[in-house]
Amino acid sequence: MSRRRDLVALLTADTISAVGTRMSALALPWFVLVSTGSATRAGVVAFVEMVPYVLAAAAGGPLIDRIGGRRFSIGADAVSALAVASIPLFHERIGFGGLLVLVGLAGGLRGFGDTAKEAIFPRVARESGMEMTRAASLQDGLHRLATLLGAPAGGALIAILDAPTVLLFDAATFGISAVLVVLLVRVPPVEAPVADESYAQSLRAGITFLRSDRLVGAIVVMLFATNLFDAAYNSVLLPTWATLMGSPVVLGLASASFGIGAVLGNIVFTAYAPRAPRWALFTLGFIVGGAPRFLAIGLTDEIWLLYGVSFVTGIGLAAINPILGAVIYERVPPHMMARVQGALTAVTWGGIPLGGLLGGAAAGAVGVHAALVVTGLLYLAVTLMPVFRPAWRDLDVRPEPRTAERVPA
Repeated sequence: MSRRRDLVALLTADTISAVGTRMSALALPWFVLVSTGSATRAGVVAFVEMVPYVLAAAAGGPLIDRIGGRRFSIGADAVSALAVASIPLFHERIGFGGLLVLVGLAGGLRGFGDTAKEAIFPRVARESGMEMTRAASLQDGLHRLATLLGAPAGGALIAILDAPTVLLFDAATFGISAVLVVLLVRVPPVEAPVADESYAQSLRAGITFLRSDRLVGAIVVMLFATNLFDAAYNSVLLPTWATLMGSPVVLGLASASFGIGAVLGNIVFTAYAPRAPRWALFTLGFIVGGAPRFLAIGLTDEIWLLYGVSFVTGIGLAAINPILGAVIYERVPPHMMARVQGALTAVTWGGIPLGGLLGGAAAGAVGVHAALVVTGLLYLAVTLMPVFRPAWRDLDVRPEPRTAERVPA
């Protein structure tokens, strides 16, 4: 029971922090818009928050592996609470430049904290006795639930209270997360070979692993492309299409339809995860959940079709992240988990800022409907890769449990 308690506590801490982050994703730009009156500055703040996140995830892996994910998670969450709380408390004294420093610091700390939790999660899950695909599915389902609850809650609290107060709520969630990990999460020690290597060598080892494992390398390529297309859809193409329809409500209802489908799909997948055929579900899920979103509104102007397709694609994509998470947790050696996860995040998230730029350029060049169709067809081509490349069949390979190894917690 105590071993299962550690997993419950870690998932609870992660979910509470995720809810706060989703609330902050609305509150921070709103806060900047209200306090500065500049949409350009709000965009700069969003950029300044995301870049340190990706850099921290990439650069922090070797340090997290060496020092210990539990210690890093506690420290990053504790300092994040102070950094986020400082934004509404001191912004009038420090000006916009100081605000950017705090936002960048908060983004970097969140990158460290998220990577640290990802590093210790498979060890805690394995110790709890839960099958890894089910554990990864439970983790992803709670993240999706955090999005489904956090965004509406953030919007409501901004309306009822104000954006600075919501940022203080976000700061509190980081503090609660740190306390839960301190008091309730024990990370099983593992014995790993003590590598006498420099920081650069350690960082390079994570990148080398991504390149040397055929399946993991294929995952990186696919996620870079799909993140790029998803960013184009969410940040440019869908909002532009909704503008033509004359209603911003379309965006919220489409997001809600997708979120409900994803949560329901995750519940079903979690129940059957240990017996699920991972390659078949992954391949079918990406085909159903990827291109149809683009083609449905690229070829028609039917709003009801957007809602229906968004719901179905949410169900289709529900198994994707749990399967990928389980594969990474199973294939990466525990003593390398943080540096591999960090490198993977940095590369695959590299498509996100590019997606917005390319989506805007495509819509401007050929129109939003044509851009949606072309992007949807490219998405379909990428998601057909598991059908034609043999490496993807390794998704169904479930390795034997690892023997105990010792590294810092």
